[in-house]
Amino acid sequence: MDYKSSLIPDGNPMENLEKQLICPICLEMFTKPVVILPCQHNLCRKCANDIFQASNPYWTSRGSSVSMSGGRFRCPTCRHEVIMDRHGVYGLQRNLLVENIIDIYKQECSSRPLQKGSHPMCKEHEDEKINIYCLTCEVPTCSMCKVFGVHKACEVAPLQSVFQGQKTELNNCISMLVAGNDRVQTIITQLEESCRVTKENSHQVKEELSQKFDTLYAILDEKKSELLQRITQEQEEKLSFIEALIQQYQEQLDKSTKLVETAIQSLDEPGGATFLLTAKQLIKSIVEASKGCQLGKTEQGFENMDCFTLDLEYIADALRAIDFGTGKGGGGVTCLFVFLMPGKQHLFH
Repeated sequence: MDYKSSLIPDGNPMENLEKQLICPICLEMFTKPVVILPCQHNLCRKCANDIFQASNPYWTSRGSSVSMSGGRFRCPTCRHEVIMDRHGVYGLQRNLLVENIIDIYKQECSSRPLQKGSHPMCKEHEDEKINIYCLTCEVPTCSMCKVFGVHKACEVAPLQSVFQGQKTELNNCISMLVAGNDRVQTIITQLEESCRVTKENSHQVKEELSQKFDTLYAILDEKKSELLQRITQEQEEKLSFIEALIQQYQEQLDKSTKLVETAIQSLDEPGGATFLLTAKQLIKSIVEASKGCQLGKTEQGFENMDCFTLDLEYIADALRAIDFGTGKGGGGVTCLFVFLMPGKQHLFH
């Protein structure tokens, strides 16, 4: 591979050099003094001052008695933000190397003969250079076109004066556009900050909402455990009472069964004297055992647990109606706490 040919652009070396010496603001060869930005790009100091003034309209110019803290602008080539001190663009370092190259280039150009085709030529008069500007048609033309051609009746002006005027106008437009870009960049920065704050605020309210619902869950679990415990306690008390009755009746039944067996045995006694010795006491015991059958009983509906019926429909409606509120206290979620706090007896019929 020919590395030399790949590194050196094709074409006239002087033309390639000239392209490297063009200011991105005025689009002309750098005018001394040339300043170098922190991003290593170069500008005419006048052009740098123009965009600096456009980006900082309230910055006091050099020589004023009012001291300013400085300002900032963006490099027109790479958009890098350049922060200036109170000296403004006069605090930027001059690029003496570029200035020397400009001097050498101008000397080289002045020593070389003017080549045909280096100046635009008129299409109608091929041997005439374009040297005037038609103000009526707003196009550059040659003197022959003004004297004999299509622009004979038009108003014309020297090419250089129109060139300088439009160049100044374009320079002002560039400065205005650069200043506008800086304002747009500021808006973008503000919007990005707004996005960041929005995300942070959303995360915060999500955390707060989750905490409130966790509190609701905890209250519901606590109340559920409390009510289940009360039902269990009532169940145990009733079962204990019933089991005690069963025990009493079982003892009475065992006692009566033994008396029946004894009475049957007595009836089988063949001797009257022997029967009479035990019959009276046996009859007395049977009568007393019969009276003993009047033990405790359960009331009708004793086994029912209807007293623990729970009505939660209005609370369910309140839960379904939860929404974000604007009032103090956190809106609809907080209002539910009064219904769900432990010890609220209105939950039962």
